[in-house]
Amino acid sequence: MNTDRWRPLALSLKAALVALLALALLFPHWDRFADKAMGARAVAYPLAVMTVWAVWALRGRRGAYPWDVDALLTAPFVIDVAGNAADLYDTIGWFDDACHYGNWFLLAAAAGLALRRWSSFPPAAVALSCAGAGAITAIVWEFFEYGVFILDTPESVTIYRDTIGDLMLGLSGATTAGVLLAVRNRRRSGRAA
Repeated sequence: MNTDRWRPLALSLKAALVALLALALLFPHWDRFADKAMGARAVAYPLAVMTVWAVWALRGRRGAYPWDVDALLTAPFVIDVAGNAADLYDTIGWFDDACHYGNWFLLAAAAGLALRRWSSFPPAAVALSCAGAGAITAIVWEFFEYGVFILDTPESVTIYRDTIGDLMLGLSGATTAGVLLAVRNRRRSGRAA
């Protein structure tokens, strides 16, 4: 499947990520970046967005490069850093929750598209795999947040509730993506028959 139409978006997202991370590293004292582990993000996020390329290369570069999967995987990292740069996490109460739902939707959609393209999983298995991948990444993310933010604060009860809510929203977003991909895949299979 040729996904070249996604290439400009995927490359623009990567450029935006680099620019936003550079901004965070240049101005770490700004409240929007202070105590937000921007140094760790500046290392981890570029590595994470190279995952699609790494998997594609390990698979022997078979087929066209999956620019759609690449863009969907990169977008959540851009949204996260852009949200910090625009100070949205500290000024809009629901922004963090929207990110946990929406970003895990995007991450699971990337995983689901890759599975649809590179495996013979039936639609239900794609849906469950998306939910599972979303749950795993949401849990890993919360472990990261716990280590960076929670161990150093007296607000542990409030943050615990936030963590549980974040896990619920991440899993819900991933499950929604999986179900939508499964339904779309089932409809496609029905048309092909």
